Amino acid sequence: MKPWLVYAIISLVLYGFWGFFPKLSVREIDPLSALLYEIVGALFVGLMVLLGTGPKVQFTPPGFWFAFFTGVSGMVGTLFFFKAAKDGPISVVVSLTALYPLITIILAAFLLKEPLTLRQLLGMGLALIAIFLMSS
Repeated sequence: MKPWLVYAIISLVLYGFWGFFPKLSVREIDPLSALLYEIVGALFVGLMVLLGTGPKVQFTPPGFWFAFFTGVSGMVGTLFFFKAAKDGPISVVVSLTALYPLITIILAAFLLKEPLTLRQLLGMGLALIAIFLMSS
């Protein structure tokens, strides 16, 4: 099996847990507290990566800022995910938010000039229908 496929499968499983644990968390604590504890977990992983790589951490201003805004958008998105998970059914919340690739595809098409195929457009249309069906 190709290494990237193994990584993708591990990511899939971990994202599954990432989508499930918030519901358990916000049953016990408020969404803001849950977000702060998630950040502690993320800092723990970051520290382990830093200790594992040593002084090999790369830096360029654009790379730093894009990574920084990845963290900002991810954490703000996670805060709203926790708020949705607190009151909504986690199966619907996760399904709805798992359609985030639609935003990525649109940004990639317009800003990176990546081509969209008819199949991708059809898939996006079906995903929009899924949003409607899952949220009603």
